[in-house]
Amino acid sequence: MKPVAQLLKANDQSKFLRVAPDVSVFGALELLSNLGVGALMVMEGDRLIGIFSERDYCRKVALKGRNSKETTVADIMTAEVFTVASTTGTRVCMALMNEKHFRHLPVVDGDKVLGLISMRDIMADVIAEHEFTINQLETYVSG
Repeated sequence: MKPVAQLLKANDQSKFLRVAPDVSVFGALELLSNLGVGALMVMEGDRLIGIFSERDYCRKVALKGRNSKETTVADIMTAEVFTVASTTGTRVCMALMNEKHFRHLPVVDGDKVLGLISMRDIMADVIAEHEFTINQLETYVSG
């Protein structure tokens, strides 16, 4: 499988998926909706400090009766963030995401945050790789 750096190149990372920790949960939800994504990296300047996801909202705001306009992202974000390097293979990422039960994974080289990949990105890559292999086998068999 390819390194995740290739997935980042294939995806439009110009809409860097980030939010500041002092933004209201409501504001972050609006951003998720506008971008059509399920998670954002929580960043202070260029430093990754957490992840905010729809799951965080559901479990830590909606189910607890908190107000999303009065609660900040910092109050409910997932602070223990697993990251991978740009050279990490997509299979390794898929195994990590499966083992730890999350769907979004920041890509970081040293102190530099490069982007965010999702399980959807990984699955699209796996499917494309399988389709390529099938096509090659069909071409080989048919002559």
